[in-house]
Amino acid sequence: MFSRLTLSTSSPHPALERMDPVVLSYQDSLLRRSDVALLRALTGSTTSASGFAFEYFAAELFKGLGEAAIFISPEVTQFIKCAACPEELALFLEPLGLASRRWVFLAVNDNSIRTAGGSHWSLLLFLRDGGHFAHYDSQSGGNSLHARRIATKLEPSWGGEESALCGEPCPLQQNSYDCGMYVICNAEALCERARVEGSPASLSRITPAYITQKRLEWCRLIQRLDRD
Repeated sequence: MFSRLTLSTSSPHPALERMDPVVLSYQDSLLRRSDVALLRALTGSTTSASGFAFEYFAAELFKGLGEAAIFISPEVTQFIKCAACPEELALFLEPLGLASRRWVFLAVNDNSIRTAGGSHWSLLLFLRDGGHFAHYDSQSGGNSLHARRIATKLEPSWGGEESALCGEPCPLQQNSYDCGMYVICNAEALCERARVEGSPASLSRITPAYITQKRLEWCRLIQRLDRD
């Protein structure tokens, strides 16, 4: 099993439940009608969609990676970035056992407050074997500063030594709204590489047409899980 850490949220206002009801509760993720509508409309994705994808990778698609890999929810990643007290953050992260993980996946957003969201998403991956962070950004490094802030906050989890952050070549989005889907698809490809040691990460397959196809596949998956 993958380990997970999520932040508790307060119960939504009843009016929100009526206007934007939950269509799927999966592990620690809730998907609302608006989340699925954005995926289906091919015009964007949400924090909830990215969180759900990470949960699904952990519980189903890549559960064979076991304790070697961990997906950290977007909300927790944002909390890490904005945490002001190192001691409090260390206590918060202790249950994750990050020092023993080979792969740590984080979805980075460009918000400067503790709420996950903002206008751009990218993927940050810590590889313990190489002792460095790999940053996959579909807008050519637009989130580099945010990724560095997260990496710096996590360094004490690996003994306090500074870890290099490398901007990795990856497919670039051709519009202003597909960044969340690039995070999901890049993470999936990298997990496939981790599952088969030595195999290359096939990021080259992630084209605009592929992103559209994956949006529809995720919509069908959500519908299937909702029926189960």
